[in-house]
Amino acid sequence: MRAIGYRVPGPIEATDSLVDIELPMPIPTGQDILVEVRAISANPVDTKVRRNVKPEPGDWKILGWDASGVVVSVGPKATLFKPGDEVFYAGDLTRPGTNAEFHVVDERIVGRKPASLGWAESAAIPLTAITAWEALFDRLDVRKPVPGASPTILIIGGAGGVGSLAIQLARKLTDLTVIATASRPETVEWIRELGAHHIIDHSKPLAAQITVLGLDAPAFVFSTTNTDKHLDQIAALIAPQGRFALIDDPVALDISPFKRKSVSVHWEFMFTRSMFETADIAAQGALLNDIARLIDEGTLRTTLGSVAQIGRRIPFADPA
Repeated sequence: MRAIGYRVPGPIEATDSLVDIELPMPIPTGQDILVEVRAISANPVDTKVRRNVKPEPGDWKILGWDASGVVVSVGPKATLFKPGDEVFYAGDLTRPGTNAEFHVVDERIVGRKPASLGWAESAAIPLTAITAWEALFDRLDVRKPVPGASPTILIIGGAGGVGSLAIQLARKLTDLTVIATASRPETVEWIRELGAHHIIDHSKPLAAQITVLGLDAPAFVFSTTNTDKHLDQIAALIAPQGRFALIDDPVALDISPFKRKSVSVHWEFMFTRSMFETADIAAQGALLNDIARLIDEGTLRTTLGSVAQIGRRIPFADPA
């Protein structure tokens, strides 16, 4: 099968950064399913892996985790899907990626593709939707009130892929007041369309802007980007006993400013369930089915930005 991979990590500008290759057809075992990939999406994790992760000697590293496609065959222990089913998912960081014609994935982290969306629109959703869902409902536990705190969530980086889904989920599935941050006119308009009650500028001090809104201290803060730059402001504005979640990778994260308020700090990493095959790994497939249902009902919208179609194939001569 055709795939795109690399052997030497480094910058995308390198001539061998992404190479068109041929690989054997993967075979599903256990609870795996084999998917004919129809569309993929690119995420920050692709760039991080591309720069830093070296494959085993002689092997290729295949990037890509988000995908939509059609089930071709299933492993002997797979029961959730059958050939012909249309699916979408975010894959497993420890296994080969989706930048290939066919891909093997554990059925427990797979959902049924939204019927109302095309392949590309569907592929744009899983990783960001899982991250937003897990951050809100598993890590922050936003359905459980913080005593005495304002039923409000601040989402930092509201116009990004994860932030865009988090705004929609918080608005549609909770009674929280949603404050989101943006700094450019086009991103302000985007998150207003998604339903944010209030919009503040993350290029300016956050705490003072929250005060101007006339709201009490938020019970929840979800930071999707530049957490280290906002940490002191988050500590100042969050309610005592509030809950704080983040997804980015600060070089250092000193959480001591949260001690006096007994704020709990949660890191969300959507690959944890698949990476460690946790007891609740199937929760990921279940939530993707919920996301698909909400999209088909018109409750959520895709966050697709643009579409690129692979054109002429350039063969690669393996020097080995």
